[in-house]
Amino acid sequence: MDDLLYIQEPPALPRILAESAILDFTMASEPRTGALLRALAASKPAGRLLELGTGTGVATSWLLSGMDKKSTLISVDVSEEFQHVARRALSSDPRVTFITQDAAAFLWRQSPATFDLVFADAMTGKYEALDEALAVVKPGGFYVIDDMLPQPNWPEGHEKKPPVLLSELAQNPLFHIVPITWASGVVIAVRK
Repeated sequence: MDDLLYIQEPPALPRILAESAILDFTMASEPRTGALLRALAASKPAGRLLELGTGTGVATSWLLSGMDKKSTLISVDVSEEFQHVARRALSSDPRVTFITQDAAAFLWRQSPATFDLVFADAMTGKYEALDEALAVVKPGGFYVIDDMLPQPNWPEGHEKKPPVLLSELAQNPLFHIVPITWASGVVIAVRK
């Protein structure tokens, strides 16, 4: 089965990908991950979603395409340059709020159990400030990460980090996890 054959892209995605190429931004989520994020977002009617690592807005567009009209998305990134692409393409959607800030600083200000879905697509929220990212997930909510399989843009020595992270998540008594060796390597964790 060619799983990419059945995936319909969000309307804003071609524009975002074109601008990402101009900026040489190579860290965007791939289509299968995007389709998964869309499905998970759709499972949270009137949900409150958080994306850590807007990048240029590729995953943001997928999340928005799955959300209903009552759902909201906060997307946080430290890079104003990359996030500007997402703002231009998606800020007309009233469901999304873009915050340019370090994700750890954002997480420190959040109350526990306030988000139905957290997609940690940056180092912060995944390899840094993991406890803070997990703490904001509501019971029954999702914590999702990708890029757990080797990627060409990984910095030297990064290959040692994913197994440690997987072990931490597997041992966390508050979550059930599903590591998936598909797409770029995805982990879905559900808070008990």
